[in-house]
Amino acid sequence: MEPLTWLEGTWPAEFVRDTPWMYSSLEIVHLLGLALLVGPAALFDLRLLGAGRGTISVSAAARHLLPVARAGFAVAAVSGAAMFVAGAREIASTGAAPVKLALLGVAGMNVALFHLGVYRRVAAWDRDRRAPAAARTAGAVSLITWVAVVAAGRLIAYT
Repeated sequence: MEPLTWLEGTWPAEFVRDTPWMYSSLEIVHLLGLALLVGPAALFDLRLLGAGRGTISVSAAARHLLPVARAGFAVAAVSGAAMFVAGAREIASTGAAPVKLALLGVAGMNVALFHLGVYRRVAAWDRDRRAPAAARTAGAVSLITWVAVVAAGRLIAYT
């Protein structure tokens, strides 16, 4: 059986499709998750790019903003997966869905490279010093990628 057809036949997919207001409720939850993800992530990215350099350290910004972004990602991922399984074949056939998935991969790789790389030496550039080029690049890539993820997600309904 084709995997997407199989997904649409699972009980979670049927539950989302058959329960009144479920899909629209998931859309609302997904948008709230995106707000909790993208808002704090963008603020952290702007700090990496130099905004608020004299006001808040990078590590303090990370400590306050990134847990919220992680929670938002979890909410968006679960609600997005639930919406996807309900109409997997139709969604996967859009031009924007594979783009969104690829962009999510880029975002995840960027996060991993940042945290496994330049962020391990944050103590050397945490406060008033300009962040290293690798950190600034990670911030710029993150900002651009998350905006593109949101745009591609919205385009799923129109492509």
